[in-house]
Amino acid sequence: MVISLSGQDARRMRRSSQLLGGSDLSPADVVRRAVALQGQDLPAVLRAIAVRSRPGTTVQDVRDAFDRGELVRGWPMRGTLFATTPEHLAALLSFTAERIRNMAARRRAELGLEETVLARGRDTLREALGERPLRRSEALELWEAAGIDTSDGRGYHLLMHLCVEGLAHWGRFSGTEQLLTLTAPRAVSPGAADGDLTALVRGFVLARGPVTEADLAWWTKLPRTVVRKAAAGVADLVQVEVDGRPAWIIGEPEIPERSGVSLVPAFDEWILGYADRSLVASPAMLAAIVPGGNGVFRPAVLDDGVAVGTWRLPRTSRATPEPVIDLVERVSAAKRRAIERAVANWPHG
Repeated sequence: MVISLSGQDARRMRRSSQLLGGSDLSPADVVRRAVALQGQDLPAVLRAIAVRSRPGTTVQDVRDAFDRGELVRGWPMRGTLFATTPEHLAALLSFTAERIRNMAARRRAELGLEETVLARGRDTLREALGERPLRRSEALELWEAAGIDTSDGRGYHLLMHLCVEGLAHWGRFSGTEQLLTLTAPRAVSPGAADGDLTALVRGFVLARGPVTEADLAWWTKLPRTVVRKAAAGVADLVQVEVDGRPAWIIGEPEIPERSGVSLVPAFDEWILGYADRSLVASPAMLAAIVPGGNGVFRPAVLDDGVAVGTWRLPRTSRATPEPVIDLVERVSAAKRRAIERAVANWPHG
């Protein structure tokens, strides 16, 4: 018998899965559990990890995990930056790298990045990173000196291509900037691939469930037949229905009580972790989170898991900046005050 859940049940379960109430985990364990977290915006992903970690965790604690090599940032899926662990980055790329390269083949050709240019860029970067990690600007200067034009996006695309190949990743910090770091080869035992993908699928569902097969296929950009086969190998995967639609969770469902007000940073998995975001945001709310469909996802205010507005702390030299809250959905006066308190007390900068 399939367990039926309402949308409200699913949102409350997702909040627990997503650790939006915090956890007893270190930053590295938070990311290891989730497989990967959206990392296009570096300050935002540091906050997303801190929010989900043990009480008292700061953004500096998350930076320290990168500095120790416990966390890395790379392009493991669909040409998008994610924060992940070295092990997960290697495992994900073993399934996705060829597809990412194929999807970007036309753009490489448009930029004139033929195989001879890729080979020169690869050899030059590998040699330099063998000596020390590099800033992005240093990598581009290195290529320019080697006769590789990095203008008009060529440098960024070349960098992404080589990272997808497994040559390098973003690692420790220098100031506010992450350094490009040589990736150590990963030994893969025979027959490990199927088990790796099953473990990755389980992590995705555990940290975001209830989720659908479509969510998983969208997130990984792997064919549904592939993710469906991997999901079949997850021993504690449970099928449920959310408002009549099939979905997956890990283990038996436990529905938490009402959660109240929560804040998520920009580009958070609460929004970006799913192909269908209608469970947590109305069309008007999604338009406010991504104004003009420009691909920039604003921080969101949640009320019992439903996005009701956006928020930010303005850039200012004042010790106590006045928060900016833009509500889209109707909330009571008491709820408005709770939202203002939550934003004012946001501890992660």
